[in-house]
Amino acid sequence: MDMKISPSILASDYANLQSELKKIETSDLIHVDVMDGHFVPNISIGAPVVSAIKKVCSVPFDVHLMISDPLKYAEDFASAGADIICFHIESDSDTEETVNKILSLGKKAAIAVKPGTDIDSVIPFLDRLSMVLVMTVEPGFGGQSFMEGVMPKIEKLRALGYKGDIEVDGGVNPETIKIAAKAGANVFVAGSAVFKSENPEDTINLLRKNAADAL
Repeated sequence: MDMKISPSILASDYANLQSELKKIETSDLIHVDVMDGHFVPNISIGAPVVSAIKKVCSVPFDVHLMISDPLKYAEDFASAGADIICFHIESDSDTEETVNKILSLGKKAAIAVKPGTDIDSVIPFLDRLSMVLVMTVEPGFGGQSFMEGVMPKIEKLRALGYKGDIEVDGGVNPETIKIAAKAGANVFVAGSAVFKSENPEDTINLLRKNAADAL
């Protein structure tokens, strides 16, 4: 299984997004955290910013909607250039409707689960999901520590025969990535580990190597 690195621009310098994206052009995905100040306490960026940076970046966009009503905004983010639209099963939107809406827009659908949410909640939708995001921190803030206790969720998805991507988000660094990869994850969101490093490209390569070696 391919190991994919998805640097989170939440940890980047927002005043220089174009040059920041240039630093991570060897990544597999670009992780875009969208926060509405309601589903999570913080507010980040919206569809207009996604649209603007899509024009200067060819790496696929992995858009993580930490918002209360993803069904309402799915079309906006699809039009803005999202390639994968990931929403939280804990959101207010009907899960079935939201998955179907994303797919109808020609985008890949993904569902995220918070650390305290039972992974069984996503099982009915697995056949339509390109990816499941298992949060390894509480959503809404960067720079938190990796929660190893959620690894059984990943192991269960693989034991059920899920062949799609399993992503982890939160506290991923060259050491914790090994733990997640051993559990069965293959997509890794890394914010601070990449953007705060002296050489983001080297860090991306190291993360990818450590994940592959862990298997």
